[in-house]
Amino acid sequence: MTLKAQGRDVFLRSNRDIQIVKHHGRRISTAFFNLLAYKMNDAPSRVGIIVGKRFGNAVRRNRAKRVFRELVRHVYPNLVPGQGLLVFPKRDALLQSREGLVQAWETSLERFHLLRPRAY
Repeated sequence: MTLKAQGRDVFLRSNRDIQIVKHHGRRISTAFFNLLAYKMNDAPSRVGIIVGKRFGNAVRRNRAKRVFRELVRHVYPNLVPGQGLLVFPKRDALLQSREGLVQAWETSLERFHLLRPRAY
């Protein structure tokens, strides 16, 4: 199933689900983002991206959301099902190269065991 077929189901949108992940999720912090993960159910994993006003003006906040949505789409087929993830980008994320962000993102997901094992 492709991301286009799934549509908006890739992202957490329900305030109730976001609050559950915020209160019960495991946290990992990097220089570019904080990540919370919580086992929700057996449905496909969903990711929420939260950027507060302290991050910067609307242009910067929207750019951060676009960058992290692209990171999610990049690894989504390899995510373990049933997880609720919340990403809180940090200001330094916009200063980092795409390769650096992808590496930090994938490393964090692997550390949390949120990626399916690779078949060699």
